[in-house]
Amino acid sequence: MHIGVVVPAYNAAAWVGDAIASVLAQTHRDWSLVVVDDGSSDDTSAVAASFRDTRIWLIRQANAGVSAARNRGIAELLGAALSLQPPPGGVVFLDADDWLAPDALSRLNAALDASPDAVAASGTCAFADTGAARSPASGDILPRLLVRNLFANCGQLLLRTRAVDAAGGFLPEIIYGEDWEFCIRIAQQGPFASARGKHPVLFVRRHDEGAYRRLAQSPDAFAPCMDAIFGNPALLDRFGTRELAAILRRTEAENTWIAGREQIRHGYRASGLGLLRRSVRADPTIRRAVLLAAAHLLHLLPTSWRGPLRPYRA
Repeated sequence: MHIGVVVPAYNAAAWVGDAIASVLAQTHRDWSLVVVDDGSSDDTSAVAASFRDTRIWLIRQANAGVSAARNRGIAELLGAALSLQPPPGGVVFLDADDWLAPDALSRLNAALDASPDAVAASGTCAFADTGAARSPASGDILPRLLVRNLFANCGQLLLRTRAVDAAGGFLPEIIYGEDWEFCIRIAQQGPFASARGKHPVLFVRRHDEGAYRRLAQSPDAFAPCMDAIFGNPALLDRFGTRELAAILRRTEAENTWIAGREQIRHGYRASGLGLLRRSVRADPTIRRAVLLAAAHLLHLLPTSWRGPLRPYRA
């Protein structure tokens, strides 16, 4: 399968070279890469242009946001601009500050080939700052994906081109959670396959400039994404009013938990605990109850014992 890779990049000169190099290192050689410089004021374009490979395309545009940059990359891959023969059968959206394992495209491609009905394939991702891993999700993931984002980002996914085209692109008006909302529209179209092996296909670099660290601690940041997700009439057709309302309550509790956890990790312990308590009241689970109890004793625990509540490293 010919695979298209889209890298949206904004002021990513420090990292985009690693992302591009990881694509060049792929054991699966049948790919095209579009780097979309979204109005950077640093040397992002210069770094991207320094790679001399005819499969790499650099597009520059005025700053319009990550969703618009991804959509521009899709258009370049699927339109007449690249004249690709054969056209891409799958698409990977790789963030400019992340990088792929050398066998990532090969393993994801094999998973899709083995599952003709699947609309996407996912693999394990690892977070560079902690080493923590997130396993792939497979099957009919839509009910679980509605409750919480199962993926670090779209870099751990190979999406069939026809599913990307049918989904209609990312929504530029969503600043936070745009990839989650997009993946839900992909999952509405069919099942996901998972790549073999436990080692990661994607390595995620988390830093202070990233959207997750900046926005996940604010409950209000989830609102535009939630409005787009649960305003989708196709979900009502599938789940019905009562079941969809129950899913919405669980999702809101999950988002509240994430915001509380992130506030604690950023040092806002009192307000973070309040959000964690609200989440447990709305959707109590054993795991949350245990973590909530631990959160109240957090100041007594060594940093290495604080698990998902430990503060971010510089």
